[in-house]
Amino acid sequence: MNRTTLSLQREKPCIPSTGISGAQAVIESLLEEGIDTIFGYPGGTIMPVYDALYDYRDRIRHILVRHEQGAIHAAQGYARVSGKAGVCFVTSGPGATNTVTGLADALMDSTPIVVISGQVSSRLLGTDAFQETNFIGITQAVTKWNCQVKQAADIPAAIAKAFYIARSGRPGPVVVDITKDAQQEITAFHYPKISGIRSYMPYPQPDEAQIAEAARLINFARKPLALVGQGVLLGHAERELLDFLQKSGIPAASTLLGLSAIPTKHPQYVGMLGMHGNYAPNIKNKECDLLLAIGMRFDDRVTGDAEKFGINAKIIHMEIDPAEINKIIYADIPVIGNVKETLPMLTNRIIKKNHPKWLAEFQACYHIEYQEIIEKELFPEAPFLRMGEVVHLVSKAYQDNAILVTDVGQQQMIASRYFHFTQSRSLVTSGGLGTMGFGLPAAIGAKIGMPEREVCLFVGDGGFQMNLQELGTIFQSRIPIKIILLNNNYLGMVRQWQELFFNKRYSFTEMINPDFGLIARGNDMGYECVENRTQLPAAIARMKKSTKAYLLEVKVEKEENVFPMIPAGASVSEIRLE
Repeated sequence: MNRTTLSLQREKPCIPSTGISGAQAVIESLLEEGIDTIFGYPGGTIMPVYDALYDYRDRIRHILVRHEQGAIHAAQGYARVSGKAGVCFVTSGPGATNTVTGLADALMDSTPIVVISGQVSSRLLGTDAFQETNFIGITQAVTKWNCQVKQAADIPAAIAKAFYIARSGRPGPVVVDITKDAQQEITAFHYPKISGIRSYMPYPQPDEAQIAEAARLINFARKPLALVGQGVLLGHAERELLDFLQKSGIPAASTLLGLSAIPTKHPQYVGMLGMHGNYAPNIKNKECDLLLAIGMRFDDRVTGDAEKFGINAKIIHMEIDPAEINKIIYADIPVIGNVKETLPMLTNRIIKKNHPKWLAEFQACYHIEYQEIIEKELFPEAPFLRMGEVVHLVSKAYQDNAILVTDVGQQQMIASRYFHFTQSRSLVTSGGLGTMGFGLPAAIGAKIGMPEREVCLFVGDGGFQMNLQELGTIFQSRIPIKIILLNNNYLGMVRQWQELFFNKRYSFTEMINPDFGLIARGNDMGYECVENRTQLPAAIARMKKSTKAYLLEVKVEKEENVFPMIPAGASVSEIRLE
């Protein structure tokens, strides 16, 4: 996005008889956007905004986190399940820079976030004042847009533009950095409604000719495969996807972030594609004669060796962001636009078909994976508890209706493989950036964003300790999430790579952990530790019955590996079962 074309263009304000402070203008602007929840941490340069917020406590809920990284990850979890924009308040300097990881994460995973940061007063800018950083310069590479506001009168227009950009087109994070003197100035308040920005086209116009050609390829394909990405969820196109699949009869695989866009038990769903995905969609990749990518960006963890991806297939790429077309995989037919609009246009043009023999080939591959991996993972005979059986039993206990939140690592891949989904927007995980420590604060945000649904967080002992302080947020705000800690006393995924590719040289991956039970009880959480398979079902039942936050620690096999696996740099068809 060209930032020079997005300079603030404030409408002429309707000046009331009395003005309000810039800090009050921030809160009033958020109310105009329908915001009722903020995640944040106060400090010196954002203090005027927090002072103003004191008078709005009956209209806006503020969640006090324990670290600014926790604030932005919580906002991400909130946004992912609710479909709304997540909002953070942070102060300048270290408060602001603590959000950079979350901004990068949100940019890669297309999550709408608005960070409002305090900044030192205008007269101190560029003087290396106390807690001054060039936050606009720092975040330019990890935001969809950012701006600095130095006058109170500019605050409403800046916030209106921020929300429009964050939510529209391919969503993403934005930053509005507001100097302290701007927060303290008095100004007339008028909130400009944003319906467009010059040179910014978030919703490209679909090309009828491309859609017609895509339909022609689908109608003639003998072995087509649809690859479903997060764009379906972001575009609220789940119904349109199901209508397309029903008419086309095409098997559908999912990317990691596309999980839950289609129910796990849908008859045409053939599993997750990618490094630790299912055997069938990966191994069948080279046999496809048509690959239809729906709202996905061909991440390297999905494609493996891009030179060998879909090597015998025509590629149709349905994508809202033109920058993603031909970036990784060449598209024979690019279909630019929001899939909520382009999918029905495509569905109307295709003929109704079924592909029973082709689907049967996927089923045959699934049976191979079941015998070689899944059965041993879900119903093991070995004495040690395995991660897969824990995930399977938890998902089953919640009738496959819970929201799954994961941290990053082995438990992320295992949970994504064996947790089942019946509703959309049911997975919250860090995909593109792979941020350890994401899970705990993201689960907080997910529960606040969707309080009527159960939220189950699967986390490893490494990632859990990266943002362990957010247990204090759970304690203070009484957020009843259920945490399943899969404890193998290792940084499991790194250890797996060390075993497979570094001759078992386990360099600094073994964890000597604290007593998690003491930590849980210190934060007034329910707690139980399970080391024996016979104890597990009853422990899960007690966790489910609890009305408050709960930590279920499960001691799992220490050197368990996640399979299938595509080695780095290999093609998806070279997927390993062991």
